[in-house]
Amino acid sequence: MASERPLILDRMSTLADPTRGRLLSLLERRELAVTELCSALQLPQSTVSRHLKLLVDDGWLLSRRDGTSRLYRMEPEQLAGAARPLWQLAREQVGHTAVAKQDYSRLRSVLASRRTRSREFFSSAAGQWDKLRRELFGVHSEVPALLGLLDSDWTVGDLGCGTGRVATALAPFVGRIVAVDSSAQMLEAARQRLAALDGPLAGRVELRQGELEALPLATAELDAAVLLLVLHHIVDPGEALVEVARTLKPGGRLLIVDMAPHEREEYRHEMGHLWLGLPAERLDSWLSTAGFEAAQVRPLPPDPQAKGPALFAATARRKRTNDTTLSSQTDHH
Repeated sequence: MASERPLILDRMSTLADPTRGRLLSLLERRELAVTELCSALQLPQSTVSRHLKLLVDDGWLLSRRDGTSRLYRMEPEQLAGAARPLWQLAREQVGHTAVAKQDYSRLRSVLASRRTRSREFFSSAAGQWDKLRRELFGVHSEVPALLGLLDSDWTVGDLGCGTGRVATALAPFVGRIVAVDSSAQMLEAARQRLAALDGPLAGRVELRQGELEALPLATAELDAAVLLLVLHHIVDPGEALVEVARTLKPGGRLLIVDMAPHEREEYRHEMGHLWLGLPAERLDSWLSTAGFEAAQVRPLPPDPQAKGPALFAATARRKRTNDTTLSSQTDHH
C-alpha cells in the first residue's frame, strides 16, 4: 500500500514557483490589490490572479473585498503546520535575489502613488472638504467618536438626565453610568430610550430618581459628572454644585453645558426656567466655593439652524485636598 504523501511536499511545491515566492514577499509587507501587484512585479493581471488564487486556496494568503477591488495579505503567524517554518526558510532565499529587490523598489513607488492620489484629492477639495464631509457623514459626525477619549473604567453621573440622551451616548465608552432626574416621567422616557441599546450596554446605566440638591449618590461615587441644560432650572445653582462636588472623587471631572445670559423672558413662563442663562463670573464663583478648581468656561459654536440662546461648556475638577465645606455634607446614598 502506497504511503500517504506528506503535506509538507505540497507546501514545498507551492513555493517552488518563483512568482509565488515574489508575491508572498510583497504581501508579507503590505496588503495590496491585484493592480498594485501587477505594477510591482511587472506581470500581466491574468498571471498574477492565477497565482493569487492558488495561494489563497492553499492557505498562504488572506483576501477581502474592498469596494470593487479585492485586497490580499499574508499573515505569517497564522500559517498552519509546516508552512510557517517553511516560509521563514524560503524568505531568506527569495528576499536576497536581485529580482526581489527590484520588486521592493517598485512597491515603494506603488505606495508613493497611493499617497500622491490622496494628497491630490485633498489639494483639490480643500475648499469644499467641510461641505463634502457634512454631506457624507452629517454635521457633527466626529463628536460621538470623541467620547472614546473617556476612561473606560469611569463611573459617570448624568445629573438631570432627562430622557437619557447623554447616558445613551456615554454607555459604549465608560464603565458605569448613574442617571439621575427628579421627574418620574423623564426617567420612564429614559428607560425606554435605553431599552434600544444592546443588553450589556443598557446594563451599564442605572436610573435613580432624586433632586440635584440632594443626589441619591454616595460620597465620592463618581469619576465624572455631566450637567446638560440643568442648572438654569435650579433655585440655587451654587448649593447644587456643592452637592455635585460631594459625589465626585478627588480629582473628579465636571462638565456643565448651559445657556449664556439672554433676555428671553418667555422661557420663565413657557419652560419653567429660573435663570435666563448663567453668567460666567457667577458660575466661576459657585464652582470655586463648591470645591472645584481649574474651572474654564468656553462658548460653544452656534448651530446655524438652532433657534435658542448661545450655549457654553464649563469644565472643572474636584479639588484633591480635603475641604471642610465638602466634608460637612451628608452622605445621601
